[in-house]
Amino acid sequence: MHSDANVTHRNSPVVIEAETHVLSISTSNTEPDHKGIITSYLRERVPEFRRLDGLRQKGWENPAGDKFFQTQRSNADKIGDQQSCRFHFGLMQRIAMELHNATDGCFTTSTKPGAILDVCAAPGGFLTAAMALNDPGLRVRACTLPFSEGGYKVLLPHKKNETINITYCDVTMLAEDLGVNLDEIPASHPDHGKFTPRQFAADERYDIAVCDGHLLRTQERSSYRERRESLRLQNSSLVLALEHLRPGGTLIVLLHKIEMWRIACFLQTMTTFSEVRVHKPKTGHTKRSSFYMIAKNVQSDSGEAKEAVQTWKNLWRIATFGTDEEVAQAVRESGPSAEELLAEFGPQLIKLGRSVWSTQANALAKAPFIKKRT
Repeated sequence: MHSDANVTHRNSPVVIEAETHVLSISTSNTEPDHKGIITSYLRERVPEFRRLDGLRQKGWENPAGDKFFQTQRSNADKIGDQQSCRFHFGLMQRIAMELHNATDGCFTTSTKPGAILDVCAAPGGFLTAAMALNDPGLRVRACTLPFSEGGYKVLLPHKKNETINITYCDVTMLAEDLGVNLDEIPASHPDHGKFTPRQFAADERYDIAVCDGHLLRTQERSSYRERRESLRLQNSSLVLALEHLRPGGTLIVLLHKIEMWRIACFLQTMTTFSEVRVHKPKTGHTKRSSFYMIAKNVQSDSGEAKEAVQTWKNLWRIATFGTDEEVAQAVRESGPSAEELLAEFGPQLIKLGRSVWSTQANALAKAPFIKKRT
């Protein structure tokens, strides 16, 4: 069951019951070899994870699992048609409402009328829900890949609405917003000329920032990005979101596999300057390992937050301009070893992950490719 196959795109997630998308922070070819250490730790201590791990193994051993997820990937590629896009637009609104109700109102701004940033917004379900949950006049900033480049259509009602600002762009190419001047980019770079100047004002701030982008197969890109696109998207999205989040604001991030080293490191980092919760929606994504981190009271001006932003900028820069060896080294050095991580953060990771693992396990247990083998 090849459930974590790399695909290419950046917009709000296609909501299908499969692990076909590598999301903004996810497994990739740059993932250090910490998986065995963390999974062994969790198997020994967490019944919910042990059950899920067993179900995943059954899926891997069953060719029907591959066929199931292949069908889901094929369906995901059809997101460009109007009917499919509208279905996912509505489903994302329902997921947003579930997140909101499960996390004490994560989509309600504390300032009035407030402001929200969605880094990878199309088709716009999250923003539509946020606008319904807040006072009229909510200021909305959305970034999304143009439809002509493989992005989704924007269904958020935005025409003639002066409070909504949509920037059609590839967020991984916003060089100046990510700390690299355009005149520093060598002419020999495969994407020279495609990087963009600054899109965000230095003092631009939002009450809520959302990073729910992922990769899809529909975008053409330079070959050097094939192995690095997940890393580039993850870090560019987080930089834009955290740098433009007001102190005390809320950060919502779509993640994948809470037990993966990079994700656990990210969650640990976020706990140093915010109040972290996680939620795996039951409205959609249940068979996938995706979930959402909701960080409230984010101290975005703290030293810890600024250090995190610099780390993410550095990872984006190396993944964009460095060699494969430099990328692998930068990822290894971006967090503690698995042993150090578990010693410091293991109990908290278990506490955060129990409901995520349980929800996915319950859904997988009902999957046809699992039930046929039990």
